[in-house]
Amino acid sequence: MARVQQQGETLSCSICLDLLKDPVTLNCGHSFCKNCIKDHWDTEEQRRSYSCPQCRKIFTPRPSLKKNVMLADLVEERKKTGLKAAPAHHCYAGAEDVACDVCRKRKLKALKSCLVCLVSYCEEHLDSHYQSPAFKKHKLVEPYKNLQENICPRHDKMMDLFCRTDQQCICSLCSVDEHKGHDTVSAAAERTDKQRELELSLEEVQQRLQDRDRDVKVLQQERKTLTLSADKAVKDTDEVINMIHLLLRRSSDVKQQIRSKLETEVSRVRDAEEKLQQEITELKKREAEQKLLSLTHDHNQFLLNYRSLSALSPSTHSSTIHVRPLRHFEDVAAAVAKVSGQLQEVLTKTWTDISLAVGEVDVLLAEPEPKTRGEFIRYSQEITLDQNTANKYLLLSEGNIKVTFMKKAQSYPRHTDRFTDYRQVLSKESLTGRCYWEVEWRGRGVYVAVTYENISRSGRSHECLFGYNDKSWALDCDQNRCHFIHNSIRTVVSDVKVSRVGVYLDHRAGLLSFYRVSKTMTLLHRVQTVFTQPLCAGVWLYPSPGVTAEFCKLTSPWSATFHCTASARAEECTSRSVVDSWLSVFDS
Repeated sequence: MARVQQQGETLSCSICLDLLKDPVTLNCGHSFCKNCIKDHWDTEEQRRSYSCPQCRKIFTPRPSLKKNVMLADLVEERKKTGLKAAPAHHCYAGAEDVACDVCRKRKLKALKSCLVCLVSYCEEHLDSHYQSPAFKKHKLVEPYKNLQENICPRHDKMMDLFCRTDQQCICSLCSVDEHKGHDTVSAAAERTDKQRELELSLEEVQQRLQDRDRDVKVLQQERKTLTLSADKAVKDTDEVINMIHLLLRRSSDVKQQIRSKLETEVSRVRDAEEKLQQEITELKKREAEQKLLSLTHDHNQFLLNYRSLSALSPSTHSSTIHVRPLRHFEDVAAAVAKVSGQLQEVLTKTWTDISLAVGEVDVLLAEPEPKTRGEFIRYSQEITLDQNTANKYLLLSEGNIKVTFMKKAQSYPRHTDRFTDYRQVLSKESLTGRCYWEVEWRGRGVYVAVTYENISRSGRSHECLFGYNDKSWALDCDQNRCHFIHNSIRTVVSDVKVSRVGVYLDHRAGLLSFYRVSKTMTLLHRVQTVFTQPLCAGVWLYPSPGVTAEFCKLTSPWSATFHCTASARAEECTSRSVVDSWLSVFDS
C-alpha cells in the first residue's frame, strides 16, 4: 500500500496537487500538467524569465512544452485501477486545524462538520453524507472543534433550543423540565435576532471607525498646516525686523513666542490624534471580533460567544474634529507688516499686540460648521444674477434669480463683464464672511460654482470656464451623478442625481462646502483653502432645451442681508483687531 501511495505522489502535479493531465517534463526533470505550468509561466511573463516551481531552475528563453507520452500512459493506467493522487502535505491536519474524526492513521483536515452526527469529516469520508439518502437531513457546517459542546450534559440530547429567560442553550427535554414555562425559542431563531443586533452594532463600529479616520486625517493636515503657517510667520517676521537694527533685538522674542505657541498647539493636536488612534485600534479589534462571530455557522456557538461580547463603550470624542485653518500665525505677520513705516514708535508703544496675535492661535476650539438646514439658513444669502455677466444664450427671469438656456441669442448690450463664449452668469453680490445659498435645477444638468470676481470673461480658454482654473470651484450636476471640479481636476462625489444643491461659504476660514439638500443635509464635497479676495456665486448651463437653474429664496431679503452682513462684519472686526491697534498709534 505504501508503494502504491508513493506512485500516486509521483504521478501528481505539484501545482494543482492532482493527477497529471497532459504531463510535460522540463529539462530539470520535473513534470507538471501542461496547463498548470503554462499558467505559472504566464505570471512570470513580465520578468522574461521562467523557473521550475519545484527546483527554481531558471530557463531563458521560455521552453517549448512537449507531452511526456510515457507519463501520460502511466497516468491513464493508474486511473483505470482507481488510484488517486496522494493528499498534499498541507491537506493533513495541523495543531490549529479541525481534524477528520474518521481517519485512522494520519488525519486529514476536516471539510465539514455534521451537527447531527457531531463528527467532522474530510473530503473522502464526507462522500456518504452526499450520496446516501439516510444523511439527507443532516446539517453540514464549516468544520469547528468542540462539537460535544452542543450536547446537553444532563439529557445527552442536541441543544437546539434557547431559553431567553435564563439566556442559555437547552435541549427539548430541558424545556419541559427545569426550564418549563420559560420563554424558549429555537436556537436558529435566537441567532437571527442576535445576528441583526450584531449587524447594527457592527455598522456603528464601522461608522465610528470612518469618523475617527477622518478626524485623524484632519488633525494630521492641521498639524502640517499649522507648522507651515508658523514657519511662514517666522520668515515674514525676520524680513520686516531686519529693516532696522533696533528690531533685531525683538526678533528673538517674537520667534520664541511663535515657536512656544507652535509647540503647545502641535502638542494638543498630537494628543488628540493619539487618543483617536487608540480608539481606532480598539474599534478595529471590536470590528474583527464581530465579523468573526457573524460568520459562525453553529447557532449555539454563536449565542455562547455573543454573550461574551462586552458592550460597546461610548465614544469619548465628538463625531467630527472642527478646525479653523486660517487662525494660525498670519495675523502675527500682518501685525508686524503694518508697523514697517513707523517701526521706532511701534516698538516702544505697541509691541505687546504682536504677542497677543501669537496667543490667539487656536486650532481645536473654532466655531463648528452648521449641521442642520435650519442652522445653515441662519447664514442665508440672497443671490441675484448680474445681467451684465450673462452669456447671450441665457435668459434671466423672476427678479434675476432664475436662468434658462435659450437656443436663440438674447439682445443684451455689449459689456466688458459678459461671458462671451461659455453659458455662464455671476451673482451681483460679493461674498465674504459666512454665507449660505441653495440652487435648484432642472433639465440635463448645470455647474453650481463659486469664483473670484476677476475670472476671465472673454474667449474659450480654461481661464474663463468654471472649475477649470485656480480661480473657481464648481459642482457639475447631471441626471446621473455629481463631479467636483477645480483647476481642471474632476472628482466624483455622488452617484445619484442631486437636484437641489446647498452651498456654504466661510470666507475667512477658507471653507467651501457643497451639500445635497433634502430632509437631511448630505455633504457632497468640502474645500479647505485660503481665499485671497471676495467671491461670487455662479452657474453654467448644459446646452439643452429646458435647462434652468434657480437661486432659492430662503429668508426675507432683510434677514438674509442682516445675517451675512453681520457675520461678515464680525469676522472683519476680529481679523482687524490687531491692525486697529496700530492705526490708533498713527492717528494720535
